[in-house]
Amino acid sequence: MSSPRFVREVWAQAWPTVITMISYTLMQFVDAIMVAQVSPVALAAQGSGGIWSFAPMAFLFGTISLVNAFISQSLGAGRHDAVARYAWAGLWVAGLAWLFIMVPWGFALPFIFDALPHGEELVHKETIYGQILAFGSLFALTSKTMSNVFFGLHRPRVITVAAITGNIANALLNYVLIFGEQGIPAWGLPGVPGVPALGIAGAALGTLGGVAVEVLVPLSLLFGRTMHARYGTRSAWRFPRRQVLDLLRVGSPASIQFGNEIVCWAVFMTVLVGSFGALHQTAGWAVLRYMHLSFMPAVGFSVAATSLVGRSIGEGRPDLARGRARTAALMATAYMGICALLMVVLREPLLAVFASGEGTSAEDAAEILRIGGAMMICAAVFQVFDAIGIVYSGGLRGAGDTLVPSIVTLIASWSLIVGLGWALVAFVPQLESLGPWIAVAAYLIALGIWMAVRFERGGWMHRRLVKPAEPAVQGSDAVG
Repeated sequence: MSSPRFVREVWAQAWPTVITMISYTLMQFVDAIMVAQVSPVALAAQGSGGIWSFAPMAFLFGTISLVNAFISQSLGAGRHDAVARYAWAGLWVAGLAWLFIMVPWGFALPFIFDALPHGEELVHKETIYGQILAFGSLFALTSKTMSNVFFGLHRPRVITVAAITGNIANALLNYVLIFGEQGIPAWGLPGVPGVPALGIAGAALGTLGGVAVEVLVPLSLLFGRTMHARYGTRSAWRFPRRQVLDLLRVGSPASIQFGNEIVCWAVFMTVLVGSFGALHQTAGWAVLRYMHLSFMPAVGFSVAATSLVGRSIGEGRPDLARGRARTAALMATAYMGICALLMVVLREPLLAVFASGEGTSAEDAAEILRIGGAMMICAAVFQVFDAIGIVYSGGLRGAGDTLVPSIVTLIASWSLIVGLGWALVAFVPQLESLGPWIAVAAYLIALGIWMAVRFERGGWMHRRLVKPAEPAVQGSDAVG
Protein backbone atom coordinates (compact mmCIF):
# COMPACT_ATOMS: atom_id res chain seq x y z
CA MET A 1 0.00 0.00 0.00
CA SER A 2 1.09 3.60 -0.53
CA SER A 3 1.96 5.55 2.60
CA PRO A 4 0.92 9.20 3.03
CA ARG A 5 4.62 10.04 2.82
CA PHE A 6 4.93 8.49 -0.64
CA VAL A 7 1.78 10.26 -1.80
CA ARG A 8 3.22 13.61 -0.70
CA GLU A 9 6.60 12.90 -2.31
CA VAL A 10 5.12 11.72 -5.59
CA TRP A 11 2.65 14.57 -5.79
CA ALA A 12 5.34 17.17 -4.95
CA GLN A 13 7.40 15.92 -7.89
CA ALA A 14 4.49 15.07 -10.18
CA TRP A 15 2.08 18.01 -10.01
CA PRO A 16 4.22 20.49 -11.96
CA THR A 17 4.93 17.78 -14.53
CA VAL A 18 1.24 16.83 -14.74
CA ILE A 19 0.28 20.46 -15.25
CA THR A 20 2.97 20.70 -17.91
CA MET A 21 1.55 17.68 -19.73
CA ILE A 22 -2.02 18.96 -19.41
CA SER A 23 -0.92 22.35 -20.71
CA TYR A 24 0.86 20.81 -23.67
CA THR A 25 -2.10 18.52 -24.39
CA LEU A 26 -4.54 21.41 -24.21
CA MET A 27 -2.36 23.23 -26.75
CA GLN A 28 -2.71 20.29 -29.15
CA PHE A 29 -6.42 20.05 -28.34
CA VAL A 30 -7.04 23.72 -29.11
CA ASP A 31 -4.97 23.37 -32.28
CA ALA A 32 -7.17 20.49 -33.39
CA ILE A 33 -10.41 22.35 -32.64
CA MET A 34 -9.18 25.35 -34.65
CA VAL A 35 -8.11 23.17 -37.57
CA ALA A 36 -11.46 21.33 -37.43
CA GLN A 37 -13.14 24.66 -38.23
CA VAL A 38 -11.34 24.60 -41.60
CA SER A 39 -12.58 21.14 -42.70
CA PRO A 40 -12.60 17.45 -41.65
CA VAL A 41 -9.82 16.79 -44.18
CA ALA A 42 -7.66 19.46 -42.53
CA LEU A 43 -8.10 17.74 -39.14
CA ALA A 44 -7.12 14.39 -40.61
CA ALA A 45 -4.10 16.02 -42.32
CA GLN A 46 -2.98 17.58 -39.07
CA GLY A 47 -3.04 14.20 -37.37
CA SER A 48 -1.28 12.17 -40.06
CA GLY A 49 1.18 14.95 -40.94
CA GLY A 50 2.03 15.41 -37.29
CA ILE A 51 2.58 11.77 -36.45
CA TRP A 52 4.80 11.02 -39.48
CA SER A 53 6.90 14.15 -38.87
CA PHE A 54 7.22 13.07 -35.22
CA ALA A 55 8.20 9.45 -35.92
CA PRO A 56 12.01 9.99 -36.07
CA MET A 57 11.81 12.41 -33.12
CA ALA A 58 10.20 9.67 -31.03
CA PHE A 59 13.36 7.59 -31.49
CA LEU A 60 15.46 10.60 -30.52
CA PHE A 61 13.23 11.40 -27.53
CA GLY A 62 13.93 7.92 -26.17
CA THR A 63 17.64 8.69 -25.92
CA ILE A 64 17.10 12.25 -24.69
CA SER A 65 14.72 11.02 -21.96
CA LEU A 66 17.68 9.28 -20.28
CA VAL A 67 19.10 12.74 -19.47
CA ASN A 68 16.54 12.70 -16.64
CA ALA A 69 17.80 9.36 -15.26
CA PHE A 70 21.50 10.27 -15.46
CA ILE A 71 21.05 13.70 -13.89
CA SER A 72 18.73 12.45 -11.13
CA GLN A 73 21.12 9.61 -10.25
CA SER A 74 24.06 12.06 -10.32
CA LEU A 75 22.12 14.31 -7.96
CA GLY A 76 21.29 11.45 -5.60
CA ALA A 77 24.89 10.22 -5.63
CA GLY A 78 26.29 13.69 -4.91
CA ARG A 79 27.97 13.89 -8.35
CA HIS A 80 27.23 17.54 -9.15
CA ASP A 81 30.21 17.62 -11.48
CA ALA A 82 28.34 15.35 -13.93
CA VAL A 83 25.14 17.39 -14.16
CA ALA A 84 26.34 19.98 -16.70
CA ARG A 85 28.04 17.36 -18.85
CA TYR A 86 24.86 15.30 -19.19
CA ALA A 87 22.82 18.45 -19.92
CA TRP A 88 25.22 19.38 -22.71
CA ALA A 89 25.24 15.78 -23.96
CA GLY A 90 21.49 16.06 -24.48
CA LEU A 91 21.86 19.37 -26.31
CA TRP A 92 24.58 17.99 -28.58
CA VAL A 93 22.45 14.93 -29.41
CA ALA A 94 19.48 17.22 -30.16
CA GLY A 95 21.47 19.51 -32.48
CA LEU A 96 23.24 16.77 -34.43
CA ALA A 97 20.06 14.71 -34.75
CA TRP A 98 18.17 17.69 -36.16
CA LEU A 99 20.87 18.38 -38.76
CA PHE A 100 21.52 14.83 -39.91
CA ILE A 101 18.15 13.13 -39.32
CA MET A 102 15.25 15.55 -39.16
CA VAL A 103 16.20 17.84 -42.05
CA PRO A 104 16.63 14.91 -44.49
CA TRP A 105 13.41 13.41 -43.11
CA GLY A 106 11.57 16.61 -44.00
CA PHE A 107 12.64 16.21 -47.64
CA ALA A 108 11.52 12.55 -47.60
CA LEU A 109 8.00 13.18 -46.24
CA PRO A 110 6.32 13.97 -49.61
CA PHE A 111 7.28 10.52 -50.91
CA ILE A 112 5.89 8.86 -47.77
CA PHE A 113 2.54 10.64 -48.00
CA ASP A 114 2.29 9.90 -51.73
CA ALA A 115 2.58 6.19 -50.91
CA LEU A 116 -0.32 6.25 -48.42
CA PRO A 117 -3.88 5.31 -49.51
CA HIS A 118 -5.07 8.92 -49.17
CA GLY A 119 -6.83 11.34 -51.49
CA GLU A 120 -4.98 14.12 -53.28
CA GLU A 121 -6.26 16.91 -51.03
CA LEU A 122 -5.33 15.03 -47.86
CA VAL A 123 -1.83 14.24 -49.16
CA HIS A 124 -1.25 17.89 -50.07
CA LYS A 125 -2.29 19.19 -46.65
CA GLU A 126 -0.47 16.56 -44.57
CA THR A 127 2.72 17.14 -46.57
CA ILE A 128 2.64 20.88 -45.84
CA TYR A 129 1.99 20.33 -42.13
CA GLY A 130 4.55 17.53 -41.72
CA GLN A 131 7.39 19.31 -43.53
CA ILE A 132 7.05 22.52 -41.51
CA LEU A 133 7.22 20.57 -38.25
CA ALA A 134 10.15 18.44 -39.41
CA PHE A 135 12.27 21.37 -40.57
CA GLY A 136 11.55 23.28 -37.36
CA SER A 137 12.04 20.29 -35.04
CA LEU A 138 15.24 21.72 -33.49
CA PHE A 139 12.98 23.66 -31.12
CA ALA A 140 11.13 20.51 -30.02
CA LEU A 141 14.34 18.49 -29.55
CA THR A 142 15.92 21.26 -27.48
CA SER A 143 12.74 21.63 -25.44
CA LYS A 144 12.68 17.90 -24.71
CA THR A 145 16.29 18.06 -23.54
CA MET A 146 15.58 20.98 -21.23
CA SER A 147 12.53 19.23 -19.78
CA ASN A 148 14.59 16.19 -18.84
CA VAL A 149 17.40 18.33 -17.39
CA PHE A 150 15.07 20.11 -14.98
CA PHE A 151 13.03 16.98 -14.21
CA GLY A 152 16.31 15.27 -13.30
CA LEU A 153 17.24 18.22 -11.06
CA HIS A 154 13.85 17.86 -9.34
CA ARG A 155 12.84 21.34 -10.52
CA PRO A 156 9.79 20.54 -12.65
CA ARG A 157 8.13 23.90 -11.92
CA VAL A 158 10.56 25.52 -14.35
CA ILE A 159 9.14 23.39 -17.15
CA THR A 160 5.59 24.09 -15.99
CA VAL A 161 6.11 27.84 -16.33
CA ALA A 162 7.82 27.33 -19.71
CA ALA A 163 5.00 25.12 -21.02
CA ILE A 164 2.24 27.50 -19.99
CA THR A 165 4.10 30.45 -21.54
CA GLY A 166 4.68 28.54 -24.76
CA ASN A 167 1.09 27.36 -24.96
CA ILE A 168 -0.29 30.87 -24.62
CA ALA A 169 2.00 31.96 -27.46
CA ASN A 170 0.93 28.94 -29.50
CA ALA A 171 -2.80 29.67 -29.09
CA LEU A 172 -2.39 33.29 -30.14
CA LEU A 173 -0.15 32.46 -33.10
CA ASN A 174 -2.48 29.69 -34.24
CA TYR A 175 -5.50 31.96 -34.20
CA VAL A 176 -3.70 34.66 -36.16
CA LEU A 177 -1.97 32.37 -38.67
CA ILE A 178 -4.74 29.83 -39.31
CA PHE A 179 -7.61 32.29 -39.79
CA GLY A 180 -5.84 35.58 -40.59
CA GLU A 181 -8.18 38.43 -41.41
CA GLN A 182 -11.13 36.04 -41.80
CA GLY A 183 -11.38 35.22 -38.08
CA ILE A 184 -13.90 32.60 -36.88
CA PRO A 185 -17.38 33.95 -37.61
CA ALA A 186 -19.06 30.89 -36.04
CA TRP A 187 -17.42 31.79 -32.72
CA GLY A 188 -17.98 35.53 -33.15
CA LEU A 189 -14.21 36.14 -33.25
CA PRO A 190 -12.83 38.83 -35.59
CA GLY A 191 -9.80 38.40 -37.81
CA VAL A 192 -6.51 40.29 -37.85
CA PRO A 193 -6.47 42.87 -40.68
CA GLY A 194 -3.79 42.35 -43.31
CA VAL A 195 -2.85 38.81 -42.22
CA PRO A 196 -3.51 36.04 -44.76
CA ALA A 197 -5.33 32.90 -43.62
CA LEU A 198 -2.72 30.12 -43.88
CA GLY A 199 -4.95 27.25 -42.73
CA ILE A 200 -3.03 24.03 -42.00
CA ALA A 201 0.34 25.75 -42.63
CA GLY A 202 -0.57 28.37 -40.04
CA ALA A 203 -1.25 25.65 -37.48
CA ALA A 204 2.23 24.21 -37.99
CA LEU A 205 3.94 27.60 -37.84
CA GLY A 206 1.98 28.51 -34.71
CA THR A 207 3.14 25.30 -33.03
CA LEU A 208 6.78 26.03 -33.87
CA GLY A 209 6.44 29.55 -32.51
CA GLY A 210 4.95 28.28 -29.26
CA VAL A 211 7.72 25.72 -28.75
CA ALA A 212 10.40 28.36 -29.51
CA VAL A 213 8.96 30.61 -26.78
CA GLU A 214 8.69 27.64 -24.39
CA VAL A 215 12.37 26.65 -24.67
CA LEU A 216 13.65 30.15 -23.85
CA VAL A 217 12.67 29.85 -20.17
CA PRO A 218 14.73 26.77 -19.17
CA LEU A 219 17.66 27.74 -21.43
CA SER A 220 17.96 31.14 -19.75
CA LEU A 221 17.96 29.50 -16.31
CA LEU A 222 20.39 26.71 -17.24
CA PHE A 223 23.00 29.22 -18.37
CA GLY A 224 22.14 31.81 -15.74
CA ARG A 225 24.42 32.88 -12.89
CA THR A 226 23.01 30.52 -10.24
CA MET A 227 23.12 27.31 -12.29
CA HIS A 228 26.56 28.14 -13.65
CA ALA A 229 27.91 28.77 -10.15
CA ARG A 230 26.58 25.44 -8.92
CA TYR A 231 27.19 23.16 -11.90
CA GLY A 232 29.49 25.07 -14.29
CA THR A 233 26.90 24.95 -17.10
CA ARG A 234 28.48 27.59 -19.33
CA SER A 235 31.96 26.10 -19.31
CA ALA A 236 30.90 22.50 -20.12
CA TRP A 237 29.89 23.22 -23.73
CA ARG A 238 32.67 21.18 -25.40
CA PHE A 239 31.49 17.93 -26.94
CA PRO A 240 31.08 15.55 -23.93
CA ARG A 241 32.02 12.34 -25.72
CA ARG A 242 31.74 10.07 -22.66
CA GLN A 243 28.34 11.37 -21.64
CA VAL A 244 26.96 11.24 -25.20
CA LEU A 245 28.06 7.60 -25.42
CA ASP A 246 26.36 6.93 -22.07
CA LEU A 247 23.09 8.37 -23.41
CA LEU A 248 23.34 6.35 -26.61
CA ARG A 249 24.29 3.15 -24.78
CA VAL A 250 21.53 3.22 -22.17
CA GLY A 251 19.06 5.28 -24.18
CA SER A 252 19.12 3.30 -27.43
CA PRO A 253 16.69 0.65 -26.13
CA ALA A 254 14.36 3.41 -24.89
CA SER A 255 14.64 5.04 -28.33
CA ILE A 256 13.62 1.81 -29.98
CA GLN A 257 10.70 1.48 -27.56
CA PHE A 258 9.42 5.06 -28.06
CA GLY A 259 10.09 5.33 -31.77
CA ASN A 260 8.78 1.92 -32.68
CA GLU A 261 5.50 2.63 -30.89
CA ILE A 262 5.03 5.88 -32.79
CA VAL A 263 5.73 4.17 -36.12
CA CYS A 264 3.17 1.48 -35.29
CA TRP A 265 0.63 4.13 -34.26
CA ALA A 266 1.33 5.96 -37.52
CA VAL A 267 0.70 2.78 -39.52
CA PHE A 268 -2.39 2.12 -37.42
CA MET A 269 -3.95 5.55 -38.04
CA THR A 270 -2.82 6.38 -41.57
CA VAL A 271 -2.81 2.92 -43.19
CA LEU A 272 -5.19 0.63 -41.27
CA VAL A 273 -7.79 3.18 -40.13
CA GLY A 274 -7.02 5.35 -43.18
CA SER A 275 -7.97 2.54 -45.55
CA PHE A 276 -11.63 3.18 -44.63
CA GLY A 277 -11.55 6.83 -45.73
CA ALA A 278 -10.91 10.37 -44.47
CA LEU A 279 -13.92 10.45 -42.12
CA HIS A 280 -12.67 7.37 -40.27
CA GLN A 281 -9.33 9.13 -39.86
CA THR A 282 -11.04 12.32 -38.71
CA ALA A 283 -13.03 10.40 -36.08
CA GLY A 284 -9.90 8.53 -35.01
CA TRP A 285 -7.86 11.68 -34.53
CA ALA A 286 -10.72 13.24 -32.55
CA VAL A 287 -10.73 10.23 -30.20
CA LEU A 288 -6.94 10.40 -29.91
CA ARG A 289 -7.18 14.04 -28.78
CA TYR A 290 -9.29 12.91 -25.82
CA MET A 291 -6.92 10.01 -25.20
CA HIS A 292 -4.11 12.58 -24.97
CA LEU A 293 -6.06 14.43 -22.28
CA SER A 294 -6.24 11.12 -20.44
CA PHE A 295 -2.77 9.64 -20.78
CA MET A 296 -0.55 12.75 -20.91
CA PRO A 297 -1.06 13.50 -17.19
CA ALA A 298 -0.15 9.84 -16.62
CA VAL A 299 3.04 10.55 -18.57
CA GLY A 300 3.63 13.28 -15.98
CA PHE A 301 3.46 10.65 -13.23
CA SER A 302 5.76 8.47 -15.32
CA VAL A 303 8.35 11.26 -15.58
CA ALA A 304 8.05 11.77 -11.82
CA ALA A 305 8.60 8.01 -11.32
CA THR A 306 11.74 8.17 -13.48
CA SER A 307 13.15 11.04 -11.40
CA LEU A 308 12.19 9.54 -8.02
CA VAL A 309 13.41 6.04 -8.84
CA GLY A 310 16.66 7.46 -10.25
CA ARG A 311 17.36 9.58 -7.19
CA SER A 312 16.43 6.75 -4.79
CA ILE A 313 18.85 4.40 -6.51
CA GLY A 314 21.54 7.09 -6.52
CA GLU A 315 21.02 7.37 -2.75
CA GLY A 316 21.26 3.59 -2.38
CA ARG A 317 17.56 3.20 -1.38
CA PRO A 318 15.83 0.99 -3.99
CA ASP A 319 13.11 0.19 -1.42
CA LEU A 320 12.00 3.82 -1.56
CA ALA A 321 12.09 3.66 -5.35
CA ARG A 322 9.58 0.80 -5.40
CA GLY A 323 7.15 2.50 -3.02
CA ARG A 324 7.27 5.78 -4.89
CA ALA A 325 6.69 4.13 -8.28
CA ARG A 326 3.75 2.12 -6.94
CA THR A 327 2.18 5.28 -5.57
CA ALA A 328 2.62 7.08 -8.89
CA ALA A 329 0.98 4.14 -10.68
CA LEU A 330 -2.02 4.17 -8.33
CA MET A 331 -2.53 7.91 -8.74
CA ALA A 332 -2.31 7.71 -12.54
CA THR A 333 -4.68 4.73 -12.62
CA ALA A 334 -7.30 6.60 -10.59
CA TYR A 335 -7.16 9.57 -12.97
CA MET A 336 -7.33 7.53 -16.17
CA GLY A 337 -10.13 5.39 -14.72
CA ILE A 338 -12.25 8.53 -14.31
CA CYS A 339 -11.38 9.55 -17.87
CA ALA A 340 -12.54 6.14 -19.12
CA LEU A 341 -15.94 6.64 -17.48
CA LEU A 342 -16.33 10.07 -19.08
CA MET A 343 -15.39 8.67 -22.49
CA VAL A 344 -18.31 6.27 -22.33
CA VAL A 345 -20.94 8.53 -20.80
CA LEU A 346 -20.13 11.73 -22.75
CA ARG A 347 -18.80 10.30 -26.00
CA GLU A 348 -21.30 12.01 -28.33
CA PRO A 349 -21.01 15.59 -27.00
CA LEU A 350 -17.24 15.19 -26.78
CA LEU A 351 -16.98 14.13 -30.41
CA ALA A 352 -19.41 16.83 -31.53
CA VAL A 353 -16.74 19.42 -30.69
CA PHE A 354 -14.75 18.19 -33.70
CA ALA A 355 -17.75 17.79 -36.01
CA SER A 356 -19.29 21.24 -35.79
CA GLY A 357 -17.06 23.30 -38.06
CA GLU A 358 -18.46 25.39 -40.92
CA GLY A 359 -16.67 23.12 -43.38
CA THR A 360 -18.41 19.98 -42.06
CA SER A 361 -21.73 18.90 -43.59
CA ALA A 362 -24.53 17.43 -41.46
CA GLU A 363 -24.02 14.01 -43.09
CA ASP A 364 -20.29 14.04 -42.38
CA ALA A 365 -20.89 15.15 -38.79
CA ALA A 366 -23.34 12.28 -38.18
CA GLU A 367 -20.86 9.79 -39.65
CA ILE A 368 -18.01 11.10 -37.47
CA LEU A 369 -20.22 10.67 -34.38
CA ARG A 370 -21.18 7.12 -35.40
CA ILE A 371 -17.62 5.99 -36.10
CA GLY A 372 -16.04 7.86 -33.19
CA GLY A 373 -18.59 6.64 -30.64
CA ALA A 374 -17.51 3.02 -31.06
CA MET A 375 -13.85 4.07 -30.94
CA MET A 376 -14.46 5.96 -27.68
CA ILE A 377 -15.91 2.87 -25.98
CA CYS A 378 -12.96 0.80 -27.16
CA ALA A 379 -10.51 3.42 -25.86
CA ALA A 380 -12.23 3.49 -22.47
CA VAL A 381 -11.62 -0.25 -22.02
CA PHE A 382 -7.82 0.05 -21.97
CA GLN A 383 -7.33 3.32 -20.04
CA VAL A 384 -6.46 1.74 -16.68
CA PHE A 385 -4.02 -0.73 -18.24
CA ASP A 386 -2.40 2.07 -20.20
CA ALA A 387 -1.85 4.04 -16.97
CA ILE A 388 -0.12 1.08 -15.35
CA GLY A 389 2.14 0.50 -18.34
CA ILE A 390 3.05 4.19 -18.72
CA VAL A 391 4.10 4.71 -15.09
CA TYR A 392 5.93 1.42 -14.53
CA SER A 393 7.80 1.95 -17.79
CA GLY A 394 9.00 5.28 -16.38
CA GLY A 395 10.07 3.58 -13.15
CA LEU A 396 12.12 1.00 -15.04
CA ARG A 397 13.71 3.78 -17.11
CA GLY A 398 14.78 5.59 -13.94
CA ALA A 399 16.69 2.46 -12.94
CA GLY A 400 18.27 2.13 -16.39
CA ASP A 401 16.26 -1.03 -17.18
CA THR A 402 15.51 -0.23 -20.81
CA LEU A 403 16.68 -3.14 -23.00
CA VAL A 404 14.15 -5.88 -22.22
CA PRO A 405 11.13 -3.51 -22.07
CA SER A 406 12.10 -2.16 -25.49
CA ILE A 407 12.32 -5.67 -26.98
CA VAL A 408 8.95 -6.65 -25.54
CA THR A 409 7.37 -3.41 -26.78
CA LEU A 410 8.85 -3.98 -30.24
CA ILE A 411 7.46 -7.51 -30.53
CA ALA A 412 4.06 -6.71 -29.02
CA SER A 413 3.44 -3.55 -31.06
CA TRP A 414 4.19 -5.15 -34.42
CA SER A 415 2.37 -8.38 -33.67
CA LEU A 416 -0.74 -6.78 -32.12
CA ILE A 417 -1.13 -3.19 -33.39
CA VAL A 418 0.04 -3.94 -36.93
CA GLY A 419 -0.33 -7.71 -37.28
CA LEU A 420 -3.66 -8.22 -35.52
CA GLY A 421 -4.91 -4.87 -36.83
CA TRP A 422 -4.17 -5.87 -40.43
CA ALA A 423 -5.81 -9.26 -39.90
CA LEU A 424 -9.02 -7.65 -38.63
CA VAL A 425 -9.07 -5.22 -41.57
CA ALA A 426 -8.48 -8.02 -44.08
CA PHE A 427 -10.66 -10.80 -42.65
CA VAL A 428 -13.30 -8.97 -40.60
CA PRO A 429 -13.92 -5.86 -42.76
CA GLN A 430 -17.46 -5.48 -41.44
CA LEU A 431 -15.89 -4.10 -38.23
CA GLU A 432 -14.54 -1.22 -40.34
CA SER A 433 -11.99 0.95 -38.50
CA LEU A 434 -13.11 -0.47 -35.15
CA GLY A 435 -11.08 -3.61 -35.99
CA PRO A 436 -7.68 -1.87 -35.68
CA TRP A 437 -8.87 -0.20 -32.46
CA ILE A 438 -9.61 -3.61 -30.96
CA ALA A 439 -6.04 -4.61 -31.84
CA VAL A 440 -4.68 -1.51 -30.06
CA ALA A 441 -6.76 -2.37 -26.98
CA ALA A 442 -5.24 -5.86 -26.90
CA TYR A 443 -1.74 -4.37 -27.17
CA LEU A 444 -2.10 -1.80 -24.37
CA ILE A 445 -3.76 -4.26 -21.99
CA ALA A 446 -1.02 -6.86 -22.55
CA LEU A 447 1.80 -4.31 -22.27
CA GLY A 448 0.42 -2.75 -19.08
CA ILE A 449 0.26 -6.14 -17.36
CA TRP A 450 3.78 -7.05 -18.50
CA MET A 451 5.33 -3.75 -17.32
CA ALA A 452 3.74 -4.17 -13.89
CA VAL A 453 5.04 -7.73 -13.52
CA ARG A 454 8.53 -6.68 -14.71
CA PHE A 455 8.73 -3.86 -12.18
CA GLU A 456 7.30 -5.78 -9.24
CA ARG A 457 9.78 -8.64 -9.70
CA GLY A 458 12.48 -6.13 -8.74
CA GLY A 459 15.35 -7.20 -10.98
CA TRP A 460 16.16 -3.50 -11.53
CA MET A 461 16.79 -2.79 -7.82
CA HIS A 462 20.55 -3.36 -7.95
CA ARG A 463 21.27 -1.31 -11.08
CA ARG A 464 23.34 1.88 -11.04
CA LEU A 465 24.02 4.32 -13.86
CA VAL A 466 26.25 6.66 -11.84
CA LYS A 467 28.84 5.74 -9.21
CA PRO A 468 28.41 7.39 -5.80
CA ALA A 469 30.72 10.28 -4.97
CA GLU A 470 33.81 9.11 -3.05
CA PRO A 471 37.02 10.94 -2.18
CA ALA A 472 38.99 8.85 -4.65
CA VAL A 473 36.69 9.58 -7.58
CA GLN A 474 35.47 13.13 -6.91
CA GLY A 475 36.93 14.43 -10.15
CA SER A 476 35.98 11.42 -12.27
CA ASP A 477 33.15 11.27 -14.71
CA ALA A 478 33.05 7.47 -14.77
CA VAL A 479 29.68 5.81 -14.89
CA GLY A 480 28.62 2.35 -13.89
